[in-house]
Order: sequence, then structure tokens, then C-alpha cells
Amino acid sequence: MALEHAILVSLQEKPGSGYELARRFERSIGYFWTASHQHIYRVLKRMESDGWVDVRDVPQYGRPDKKEYSVAEPGRDALSAWLHEPTEPESVRHDLAVKIRGAAYGNPAALISEVERHRQTHTDRLAHYLAGEARDFGEHPAADGPLDAERELQHVVLRGGVAYERMMIAWLDDVLATLAGFNTGH
Repeated sequence: MALEHAILVSLQEKPGSGYELARRFERSIGYFWTASHQHIYRVLKRMESDGWVDVRDVPQYGRPDKKEYSVAEPGRDALSAWLHEPTEPESVRHDLAVKIRGAAYGNPAALISEVERHRQTHTDRLAHYLAGEARDFGEHPAADGPLDAERELQHVVLRGGVAYERMMIAWLDDVLATLAGFNTGH
């Protein structure tokens, strides 16, 4: 996936400035596709040149005008074409897993603090996802009424993130239990 597609998805959800897009990436899409503010601005400029986005100046009081981007027809066409392309399953590249395997040739217990650090990162991310889910989707989403594709698809992606973080925490707990056995000499 190119950053262009992530930007098109975000702008389809809601037009916005480059700054607003960067904030959205920090809050949601960025958990699955990261980009720096500078990279987002560079790509937006290219997308504007290619006709994929429309730009309008929005006056602001006491500040310079901002540029608000929205998806133009060629951008919608590009997004539609990309959505219909097959996507290959991703290969996992996990440095920590390689370190864990390699620990057999050193001191396995020495990895405990590193695994604990990773576990804390995943625990924090899970808490953030769950707080966002409660904020954006409520504790008990309504099961009745018509489905809102945008909302339901955002939620299913978030649920995937929650499931991934829970799986990582469970795996890291298993790793810690295994490493603890080496720490006690078993």
C-alpha cells in the first residue's frame, strides 16, 4: 500500500488540512500505516499535481489561511482501482522473535527486561485502542438499525488491532514464563 491510498481513505472519511491528516494518522490510521508530517505534505503536493485531490483555501482568524484537501474524481478512481487489486498476505518481520531464538546461544534470561518492555508497549497500545473504542463506538454498539459501512469498517479494523495486541501480550507472557525458567536454572 502506498501512503497515497491511506491519505485517500482518510480524506474520503473527512476532508482536512495536512495538519489534520497528520493528527488522524496519529489517532487511527497511523497504528496500521505510519507517515511523518513531512511525508504526508510531500505526498499531498504530488497528489494535488496529479489531480487526485482538490485544495481550497480556508480563511482562519488570527492565523494564516489553511489548505483543506478533499478527494477529486481521479483520486476516487485511483482508490477504487486499488481497492479491487489483490493484496498479498503480509510476512511477519519480528526482530524480537529472532533475538529470542538467538538467546539460546547466550544468556536467555538476559532478554527478560527487553521482553517486559515490549509487553508494556503492547499493553499501553491495547489500553489506547480500548479507550478509543469506548469513546468512538460506545460500550455496547447498537445491533439494530441499518449498518453504516464507514463506521462498521472502522470498528472492525480497530477490533483487529485489539485482537492483535491481546495476542502479542499473551505471547509475550508465554515468552516471559519460558525465560523465567532459565533464570531459575530449570
